[in-house]
Amino acid sequence: MLIKTFGSAVYGVEAITITIEVNWLEQVGKDPMIVGLPDSAVRESLQRVESAFKTNGYNMPRTKVVVNMAPADIRKSGTAFDLPIAMGILGASRQFSNHEHIHQYILMGELSLNGELRPIRGALPIAIQARKEGFKGFILPSANAREAGMVNQLQVYGMNHIVEVIRFFEAGETGVTPTVVNTREEFLNAQHHSEFDFADVKGQENIKRALEIAAAGGHNAILIGPPGAGKTMLAKRIPTILPPLSLQEALETTKIHSVAGKLPENATIIARRPFRSPHHSISDIALVGGGGNPHPGEISLAHNGVLFLDELPEFKRTVLEVMRQPMEERRVTISRAKMTVDFPAGFMLIASMNPCPCGYYNHPERSCSCPPGAVQKYLNRISGPLLDRIDLHVEVTPVAFSELSGTKPMENSDAIRQRVIRARDLQMERYKEQTGMYCNAQMSSKILKEICVISNSGQSLLRSAMEKLNLSARAYDRILKVSRTIADLGQSADIKPEHLAEAIQYRSLDREGWAG
Repeated sequence: MLIKTFGSAVYGVEAITITIEVNWLEQVGKDPMIVGLPDSAVRESLQRVESAFKTNGYNMPRTKVVVNMAPADIRKSGTAFDLPIAMGILGASRQFSNHEHIHQYILMGELSLNGELRPIRGALPIAIQARKEGFKGFILPSANAREAGMVNQLQVYGMNHIVEVIRFFEAGETGVTPTVVNTREEFLNAQHHSEFDFADVKGQENIKRALEIAAAGGHNAILIGPPGAGKTMLAKRIPTILPPLSLQEALETTKIHSVAGKLPENATIIARRPFRSPHHSISDIALVGGGGNPHPGEISLAHNGVLFLDELPEFKRTVLEVMRQPMEERRVTISRAKMTVDFPAGFMLIASMNPCPCGYYNHPERSCSCPPGAVQKYLNRISGPLLDRIDLHVEVTPVAFSELSGTKPMENSDAIRQRVIRARDLQMERYKEQTGMYCNAQMSSKILKEICVISNSGQSLLRSAMEKLNLSARAYDRILKVSRTIADLGQSADIKPEHLAEAIQYRSLDREGWAG
């Protein structure tokens, strides 16, 4: 007897429906086989299925069973096909009879040896694709039910055991309540909680100002300062001053984390901007994504949020170089012989570094113990093209004791965020005709000339700064972009000399002789 069930495979952040055809043939002594480009995890599912059957009073057929996974030219991977394969074998071998509606459902779930259903990856994109293709429902492990339940017009059933799935069909699709999630309510409830706040940071007003500018324009920034100056503490608070995620951004971010298996158990939606901080020993594949069956890397997990690289010169140069193209295009393309997968990578890069190996170059109180040339050699670990993509170079100095022990209340993140939102609203209006452009940091050279027009006095100031501070040529465009953002924060239609003057001070690493 031939029976069809349906599962789904995730490639990139999109799902492809897979038809599982199971045929029970009257040929004694033949082992079951799976065809259709299964990987080893899929082939091993037969062992898990047989154990689950025997534990619960069902039998693995002893005549030939062929399982075909179509389209046969797409590689199938992972353990989530256990459930549709098991239900197909039970139906084909007539061990449960009421299976005429099984073709209306997507079935996904890994089986334990006793038949329990274990969580899967990519439940949200699978549910979205199932609704798009007109399936009635989606049956999956209970741990993923709330994630898939965000998709309306699709009946989502969370199950704990294969016996529950069998009884669901035998009872005529009754007895189980679909999981329903109010996506907008969940999104709004999860938005307003954060354990970090800029009110906790004593002093460092100039650094807070620089990070406010970075958040307002979507600019990448690097914090340079001695150990213990507060670089990491400041970076962790940047998501709290970024504009809140829109519902569309939240769903896009949730899909990426779902595919990567990074969503917490029983989670629904990621409502706050991600903050990813990988260790400097990370590999290039872990950072940008990839592998035999491509999975998103840290830069995609930071999509719509912040990627924080602490101690930037300690990262391997090859790892940093692979970020250059994704930083420009806001996506990363992983190419394999038989597939090409795109992952979103629209992140804001915040990096930190010590000014030298010992950490005390330019320190106001402690002297640097590094030998001659060590500071420049340390800085040279970061390539010029990568620094070219970082708009703000911010020098972080230690906080004085009087500020640390002071009782004066600091400005909180909500107040800063309101100014950032107002500046972003101006930019959204400015770039509404530009496809894929949302903030000043994304300006191309052509747009820059149209938008960042400066007066004669501004030109004179910029020329003087370039000559006196020996700023490199690459600093010119960056100063204009940052000054445009500073003007937006001040609700100014024009870039004034004071905006340029503030932007100029954020180009420390471009000054010739900065490293001695």
